Amino acid sequence: MEAAYLTGKLLLAMPGMADPRFDHAVIAMVNHDAEGALGVGIGAIRQGPSLHAMLRELEIEPGQAPDCPIHYGGPVEVQRGFVLHTPDWEGPGTIEAAPLCSLSTSLEVLKAIAAGEGPSRFLVALGYAGWGAGQLDGEMRRHGWQVVDGSQAMLWDTPAEARWKACWRTVGIDPALLASQTGRA
Repeated sequence: MEAAYLTGKLLLAMPGMADPRFDHAVIAMVNHDAEGALGVGIGAIRQGPSLHAMLRELEIEPGQAPDCPIHYGGPVEVQRGFVLHTPDWEGPGTIEAAPLCSLSTSLEVLKAIAAGEGPSRFLVALGYAGWGAGQLDGEMRRHGWQVVDGSQAMLWDTPAEARWKACWRTVGIDPALLASQTGRA
């Protein structure tokens, strides 16, 4: 696969994927190159504290930040925060994952959101999905993931719990007809 092939795309977990942590996962891909891949889960909401509680825990007054749920970003570093957002805000270490979004991990983005000076749209996740060199490419060859084009509507306007099915429908597939096993002829 060519470098950056999946950057700015969405990965959908295929039914029956061997790793249950990715059941019905939708991953916003932030980086994919010869060294590996990084994405943030956007298909599931974490049970527990919301954004306001997280901000207070970080000693940031919520101010103008809306109190929204926190997404399950992936199984790696689930104590670490990731903010996917529109490209109208940039801070230290912001990574562009065009055409889908930008990613920031510094406290600066959370402070800007609380002050009403942050990105116009955002979602916060704890954890990420990561793959070593060639690992994701191998998983894709073994019936692990489906790639779909990322869209602003899918990221910002579709509820997290509806994203997996909605993404399949964007490529003309009824997810109810997907098989959880494959075979060889």
